[in-house]
Amino acid sequence: MENVQSGEAVSAAVLVIGDEILSGRTQDTNLAYLAKFLASIGIDLREARVVPDIEVEIVAAVNVLRARYTYVFTTGGIGPTHDDITADSIAKAFGVGIDYHPEALAMLGARYKPGEFNEMRKRMARIPDGATLIRNSVSTAPGFQLGNVFVMAGVPMIMRAMMEDVAPRLKRGTVVTTATISARIAEGRIAAPLARIQEGHKTVAIGSYPFYAEDGSGVQLVVRGRAPEDVEAAARDIEAAIRAEGIESTRIRA
Repeated sequence: MENVQSGEAVSAAVLVIGDEILSGRTQDTNLAYLAKFLASIGIDLREARVVPDIEVEIVAAVNVLRARYTYVFTTGGIGPTHDDITADSIAKAFGVGIDYHPEALAMLGARYKPGEFNEMRKRMARIPDGATLIRNSVSTAPGFQLGNVFVMAGVPMIMRAMMEDVAPRLKRGTVVTTATISARIAEGRIAAPLARIQEGHKTVAIGSYPFYAEDGSGVQLVVRGRAPEDVEAAARDIEAAIRAEGIESTRIRA
């Protein structure tokens, strides 16, 4: 895994592909996993999209995202059925051909009993020209990388197995440091001081997240930044602002 120069941002987008996600039939969990994984190695996940199993929609989204971010991760649509059109769509987005990949065919052929490796299952070995395989220790069927786009399965267990092969290929950025302050105070009451603190600490991002519980409500204030000392300075100012309102706060450890 390559380290980048200090201050250089490494960015990413996730493209979730599948009618089943948009219909509500399947609940996507891959986005949360990828967001946490990428954050742990200093890659900023800056955008996520969900598109249906429609070639023109997939092609358009891939081409926009791959031009905008360091990496694009797609999930879904690389199985054996007629609606698994992601591989063809990626090939079209890059303007390359697609054919059966000899190594993928060999891996898949070895997995099935004689006579079971039918034409539909062979579809999973169709890989765009110039792509490199992403190995999968769960079900054998590979994903692939073409340029800065990583194409992976939608099944969470398989996608996570594929990320084990993807991880060493990624640039490592500077990991974001966070500080979380929790207080039993109304969000609106701390809003003005919080705006002033954000203005005075431009190297960090401050988020405000109200919560509601049976024993009362409050807010969690999260400071995020790449310089730990800047994060700590902003967090202390937030704690001081809360004390000025006559309220005690607590730090939540990750």
